[in-house]
Amino acid sequence: MTKELSVEDAEKKARELLDRRIASVRTLVTARQRLAELREQVAEAERDHVRLYNAALSDGWSPDELRKLGLTEPEKKARTRRRAAAKKPAADTTGVDGQATAPAPEPEPSLN
Repeated sequence: MTKELSVEDAEKKARELLDRRIASVRTLVTARQRLAELREQVAEAERDHVRLYNAALSDGWSPDELRKLGLTEPEKKARTRRRAAAKKPAADTTGVDGQATAPAPEPEPSLN
């Protein structure tokens, strides 16, 4: 004999499953927010490093002297290149009969 499942029992089990799933997403979102905050802190620290390294150079230190002190030059960020705009295909210069045609002349500006 099988025990019949009540609506309340089914709802309770479903809610427990959903609560576990929601908890895992909550944990994931918290970790992602922390990662974003840490990345921003690293970016800020890198900007400070560049600024202070350049200040040391302005104060008369040479890159070689700073290197001998264990102070390395800030890493240069790779520049991202923008893609060139796609070239438009050349206008078809063949006529209806397959013969080459000359492009239409540019209109002359009026002198009015």
